Amino acid sequence: MEIRHLRYFVAVARHLNFTAAAESLGVAQPPLSQQIRDLEAEIGTALFERTTRRVSLTRAGEDFLKQALAILQRAEDAVQRARAIGAGTAGILNVGLTGSVLTGPLGRAIQQFALNYPDVDLRIHEMSPDRQIAALKSGQTDVSFLRCPPQDVDIVSTPAWTESVRVVLPKGHKLAAKKVTLADLRDESFVFLRLDDSLFAKYLWQCCFEAGFAPRITHQAIESASLISLVAAGLGVAIIPEFVSKLAHQDVVYRPVGGSPIRADVHALRTSASNPLVDQFVSLVQTLGHTA
Repeated sequence: MEIRHLRYFVAVARHLNFTAAAESLGVAQPPLSQQIRDLEAEIGTALFERTTRRVSLTRAGEDFLKQALAILQRAEDAVQRARAIGAGTAGILNVGLTGSVLTGPLGRAIQQFALNYPDVDLRIHEMSPDRQIAALKSGQTDVSFLRCPPQDVDIVSTPAWTESVRVVLPKGHKLAAKKVTLADLRDESFVFLRLDDSLFAKYLWQCCFEAGFAPRITHQAIESASLISLVAAGLGVAIIPEFVSKLAHQDVVYRPVGGSPIRADVHALRTSASNPLVDQFVSLVQTLGHTA
C-alpha cells in the first residue's frame, strides 16, 4: 500500500463519484477505479458499495477513511517538519557550555532563539571545557561555546563575541580603589580556574608569567562564578571574564586590568557537518554579541 492509494481512496470517499474524484486528482477515471479495486483486494474487504446510481462507503470504508485521513495528515506533518529542519527552523539543538558564558550574550541569545524558533527544542549541557570537545566529536552536542578553543582539525571555531577581563578583590583590599595592572598582583594569592581542564586558565597563568611572576594559586574551581565566592571568603584574588563581573557580591570589588591585552573572547565550536540550526543560533549570538 502506498500513500497515493490513500489519497485516491480519500478523494473517492469525499466525492462518492469516481469521475469527479478522478478530475480532482488529475488522473483518468479507469486507472483510478483499478487502484481502488487493488486497494480493496490488498485489504481484503470492500470499502465502497457501488450501484449504477450511487457510490457509498461500507462500514469498513467509513472507518478506513478516518485512519487514512490521520495517516495523510501525519505524512504531511512529517514533510513540513523535515522542510523546517532543513531550513533551520525546527528540530533539536544541543548546546554545550560552561555556566560563565551564560552571563554574556549567550544567555540572551537562548531566550531570543526560543521566541524566534518555537519549534526548536534547545537543550543546554553544562560541562567542563575538555568534556565539551569530546561531546562535540561524539555528536552529543551540536555547538559549544569556549574561551581559548583548542587547535583541533575536527573542530571548526568561529568568534562569537569579544570580552575583556576583571580582577576580583576582597572589599577593602589595598588595590580596590586603584588602577590595577597585572604586575600589581605579583604578591597576591590567587584563586584560579582549574588548570587541568581549562585552556583559558592556562592562558591566564601564561599572562601572569609574561608580567613577571608565576601566580601563587591557593584554590582552583571549575566555574568563574565560584571564584567570586572564594575571593569573598578571603582566599585570594581572581581574574574573571568581564561579563561574569555582572554577578553582584557585596564582599568583593571588580576592577579592570590595565596595561595588559588580556582577553576572554568566546568562540562557537562545531564539527564540519552542516547544520542549519547551528548556523541560525551562532548568527544570533554574534548579533547580540556585537551590541553587548
